[in-house]
Amino acid sequence: MNLEKPTWKSVLINNSWYCEKITLRPYARGFHLITDEITSALPQIKHFEVGLLHLMLQHTSASLTINENADPSVRRDLESFFNHTVKENSTYFTHTYEGPDDMPAHIKSSLLGCQLTIPVQRGKLALGTWQGITLGEHRDQAGPRSIIATLQGQ
Repeated sequence: MNLEKPTWKSVLINNSWYCEKITLRPYARGFHLITDEITSALPQIKHFEVGLLHLMLQHTSASLTINENADPSVRRDLESFFNHTVKENSTYFTHTYEGPDDMPAHIKSSLLGCQLTIPVQRGKLALGTWQGITLGEHRDQAGPRSIIATLQGQ
């Protein structure tokens, strides 16, 4: 009979949760590196040896993705690709109440998604060397964007 304490029980006992609403300033249309804004808003990360950070963008016309964090031309190329792929003023769009960028913004958001889950190791986000959290702003006149950040671990 194994009398050792089960690992899962230890994790449940020492598990911590933290939730924060992060409000980003309005960004121009395009792709923007926001890793520093996220980590600055969550100083609690440094207290987690292991865990997960879940980010959920509360908007349907913007997106979150993990991508290149060093060369800004990657973000410009992403914007060019998505503008070429999902064209504005397409005659088959009927959801255009807020302008020609309205429906294309929803499609881009659906393609990229509005959620990320990132591992936390030894008090830091476990992103690769050239990875960063990127906001895809798909509207011409967007306002502030809200992200619900949920941190769990030990």
